[in-house]
Amino acid sequence: MSIAQNNLADQLRVNVQKIKLLLENSQGKNQDLLIENEKLNNKIRRQELEFQELNNKYESLKLAKAMITSSDESHDAKIKLNQIVREIDKCISLLNR
Repeated sequence: MSIAQNNLADQLRVNVQKIKLLLENSQGKNQDLLIENEKLNNKIRRQELEFQELNNKYESLKLAKAMITSSDESHDAKIKLNQIVREIDKCISLLNR
């Protein structure tokens, strides 16, 4: 082999080593990002559950307030109670499937 070919072979080896190093770094960063993504997804799920719980509490408070209010608003309370009963019926039918 000539000197030029040896230089090309050496440059190729160096470039391959650089590419391998870049690949390893990218894979490490990718793994870190996957872990962070999973953590964020878990956090979103927890916050969605918390939101649902708070929303349920809010609806319960609205129902309690509707039941406490005057007879003029008793119609609204009956409507809300009927909605809740329908939701419970839906849940029961889903459980029976």
